[in-house]
Order: sequence, then C-alpha cells, then structure tokens
Amino acid sequence: MHCQPHLKQLVYNWLNINQACLLCDEPAQQSHPICVACEAELPWLEECCRTCALPLPMHGLTCGQCSRRPPAFTRVEAPWHYGFPVDALITRFKHQRQWPLGRLLAQLLGNWLAYRFAEDLPRPGLLLPVPLARRRLRERGFNQAAMLAQWLAGQLEIACEPRLLQRPQETAAQQGLTAKARKRNLRHAFALADSAAIRGQHVAIVDDVLTTGATAQALASLLRAAGATRVDVYCLARTPKPGGA
Repeated sequence: MHCQPHLKQLVYNWLNINQACLLCDEPAQQSHPICVACEAELPWLEECCRTCALPLPMHGLTCGQCSRRPPAFTRVEAPWHYGFPVDALITRFKHQRQWPLGRLLAQLLGNWLAYRFAEDLPRPGLLLPVPLARRRLRERGFNQAAMLAQWLAGQLEIACEPRLLQRPQETAAQQGLTAKARKRNLRHAFALADSAAIRGQHVAIVDDVLTTGATAQALASLLRAAGATRVDVYCLARTPKPGGA
C-alpha cells in the first residue's frame, strides 16, 4: 500500500497556503495560521517602559523601578500585554499541551524580533530558555520556554543552548507570590552548566510571560557575573503592575 501523500499535496502543505486561523477558523491566507483580522486584534503592547516593558500610559518612558534601580538585563522585548486572547493561548499551550498555539505565538514573536532587529535592536548571539526544576519538568513533561527558544532559534538563525541555564533547587511556584516573595524564592535557585560559554557573549533569555521580572533579574545577574556583555529578555507577554489596567 502506498501510504505517502501525493508530492503536490506535500508541497502545498509546506507552503502553508491552505491554513485555517487558529482563533476564528477562517482561512488564514498568511504563512502562519492566524488571519489578518485576528492578528490585528491581539493585545499589542505599544506604550511601555523602555527597559522592562511594563505597560505605561505613554511611549518612550522608563518606569519608576527601573529608574531607581536599573535591572541586570538591558531590555525586555514583548509584543503583547498579558490580555485576551494571548493569555488564553499561552495557558492552553503551557497547561493543556496545545503545541500549535505555542508554535504560532513563537512565530509571531520571531516576526516581531526580526522587525526590531531591522530597526535598531542589537542581535544576540545566543538564546537561553528559562529552566525548570527537575520535579516540575517531570510533572509537566516539557519546558515551554525551551520550546519557544528552539522555535525562535530556527526562525531567526540564532544559536540556542537549552541546558546551559539550570535550576538545581526546587522552589515554590512563582504564581501567586508577591514581588518580594518572588525574589526570596529565587535566591540561589539558578546555576550555569558552563560559565566559560557565556563570557563575552550578548545573550537573550526566553520565557513565556514576564510578571514582576524577578526571574529575569536573577538569571541576568547570574549571566552578567559570568561575563555576559549584555542580557536581553524575549517573552510573549508582559503583565501590568498589580492593580494597574
């Protein structure tokens, strides 16, 4: 029995010209499975802090926290604020293992970063996903940050080292903790498998959502101490300040 698809069908699928939008199920008519209308309705983050991407009322400002105490990372790049439907898509990818949604978000993030590189954003030499502790990795079965980083690496042609950052200590989940509790929770939580691989490098940390920035700060501090010349953060979405709109 010949069970392989016809060659023309393979080429047709590879060109991605017959896809349905993953949000509304209408023809996408794009190279990625989302239609123009749904893509335009995503919660694009336009006014935000120039450093940590915290949503702000005006463009080109720096938030009070970054002004008072500049973080170890140089810049956060996030295309969306954490609102509908991006929040639902991330949850379904992260907690319900709906890989196509994660792949779509990664591709859109890659498009955003390619546009930013073409403007003036310095291009990193290495992508590093936020690591999961072993117990949580066994429970979930995958690291969503590592999947995002590897998809981005292929699209942007940037090297990715998914095992360079490690999380040897089991810590409580960050969700639900205050900003101060998050910082205490992450104290000494991370380690580097090979410090020499970081020295002199411009690296970018990859995660799904940036909330208080405690994880990004802890990892960036570790990387800068190991000799990284610059650390950026790439994530899908940025949450507002607690109590903010």
